[in-house]
Amino acid sequence: MNAVLLTSAYLPPVHYFTKLYAAPHIYMECYDHFVKQTYRNRCVIAGPDGPLTLTLPVEHGDKAARPCTRDIRLSSHGNWPHLHRTALRSAYEGSPYFEYYADDLLPLYDRSWSFLVDFNEALTEVLLGLLDLHPDIRPTSAYADAVALGADDFRETIRPKIPFTDDPAFTPKPYYQIFSARTGFLPNLSMVDLLFNMGPESRLVLRDSVF
Repeated sequence: MNAVLLTSAYLPPVHYFTKLYAAPHIYMECYDHFVKQTYRNRCVIAGPDGPLTLTLPVEHGDKAARPCTRDIRLSSHGNWPHLHRTALRSAYEGSPYFEYYADDLLPLYDRSWSFLVDFNEALTEVLLGLLDLHPDIRPTSAYADAVALGADDFRETIRPKIPFTDDPAFTPKPYYQIFSARTGFLPNLSMVDLLFNMGPESRLVLRDSVF
């Protein structure tokens, strides 16, 4: 696999994490224009009735401008930290590894965050630590030219509305999910789904999902 170019993402999906697992270098883009309805501020977890989307409310500032993702602020209105923390607990407290990992992840929702990218980065760092993964992540200093970097560009292709089947390098390996008897296997959910259900074996699932 070549180096890859990714954008900031909230509790990213398994597809995203296979790039962090397999790529020799990761360039993390934060100077892209913020796009709604992407993984930049939303994730998908498993609920008892199927996929459940959690969206971080953000403030867009000047409506006439197209803000960079790095400038997007998390909304101070509403009680979204409590709602997201409660949703994660409700979805996964019965999963095999929730009690082992929840205390590393959920306290981040109790801290005060101003910028979306900072919150995303903190969550991703915790997930990588729990996976014992240490990828070479290099933040960009301006909007990146993927060709000049020699990187495969996934900034706009790893997103909810684009089928992951469009990427021939990713085939999600099925794994145990707590609600699978009701919903069947749900592929490419947030990495928290894989981690809470499979624990240390999550790395093997990532490995076997890369082609």
